[in-house]
Amino acid sequence: MIKLSDTVAVEEREFEERFVQASGPGGQNVNKVATAVELRFDVKNSSLAPDIKARLIAVAGRRVSSKGILVLDSREHRTQA
Repeated sequence: MIKLSDTVAVEEREFEERFVQASGPGGQNVNKVATAVELRFDVKNSSLAPDIKARLIAVAGRRVSSKGILVLDSREHRTQA
C-alpha cells in the first residue's frame, strides 16, 4: 500500500513500471538499452474516490491520456538505477 496522504492510499499493483529506450544523445547504447523508466497509473479505473480522480486528471493535464492513464517518465540519467 502506498500512502499518499493521511486519508488516501493506493495499492502498489495499481502502478505499472516499464523500462523503455531513451531518446536523444547518450552514446552508442542509447538506442539499444532500455534506460528510461515510465510509471503508469490508470486513474479512471483506480481505487481512488471519484472526486480525487477528477482532481488528479485536472492537475496532471497532458500527462493523462484520453483513456485516463497517467504517465510519468524519467529519461535524465539514462540508467535503470
